[in-house]
Parts: sequence; C-alpha cells; structure tokens
Amino acid sequence: MGRILAIDYGQKRVGFAVTDELQICANALDTIPVAQAFDFLKSYLLKEKVDTIVIGEPRKLDNTPSDSTRFIEPFVNRLRKELPNISPATTIARVDERFTSRMAFQTMIDVGLKKKDRQNKALIDRVSATIILQTYMEQMAFDARRDE
Repeated sequence: MGRILAIDYGQKRVGFAVTDELQICANALDTIPVAQAFDFLKSYLLKEKVDTIVIGEPRKLDNTPSDSTRFIEPFVNRLRKELPNISPATTIARVDERFTSRMAFQTMIDVGLKKKDRQNKALIDRVSATIILQTYMEQMAFDARRDE
C-alpha cells in the first residue's frame, strides 16, 4: 500500500502532508516555494510509493470555485500530464479546502504555539495540507462504511 500525499497549493508556497505507508496517520511533510513545488513532488514520488495525491480545491461559500483556482489548475493539469511517467497507479483527488487556513491557525492556538510561531506562514501551509489530508481520509472512511 502506498501513501496518500496532500497538497495545499498557494500563490507563494505549497504545503505538503503525507500519510504513513498504512494510510492511518496524516503528518505534515514540508512547505516549498511555488516555483520548486513540482520538482519537489516529482522527486518525492520517485522515492516513495504514493497511491493518491489529494489537492485542496479552493471554493467560495456558495460552492463555486474561488479566484485562487486559476493558480492551481495549471499545476493540476501539469500533474495529470506528467504523472503517468512517474507512477501510472497514482490517482489525483480534489478536496474542498474552505476554511483550512483558519482551521490550521486555530489548531496552532489550541496546541499552545506562541504568537510568533503562529505567524509562520510556512507552518500554516503544512498544517493546512494536513487538514486537507485528514479530511480526505475521513471522507474515504465514511464512504467505505456507507458502502458496507
């Protein structure tokens, strides 16, 4: 079984989170500048077996795509185009990422991080990616129980 990798794609940075090999725990992985994100991902996929890549899908409150979608779609299209060369078995899934940055910030407050640490945007991106991954894992578990 391969890992599940989540991506919180932003205009400046990209947060990554990943599961363990048994797909039980979601863990923050790294935050990379946008210009280096695809190379980081490509390198990671060559080292690790990844079954699914989950990408946060920015949406407005009325469930329509947000303006940020225009930054993410070229990245997703590039993944779809070049991914078969890396691993034909890897699938790409999308997860609604509304409020993940706020949830990440609140999580950092809840665990007691100091104000200076909470201002670290790279940390917020990693935590957001972890929330996206956890959301995906919960959706998959819910779907599996519903289908029983």
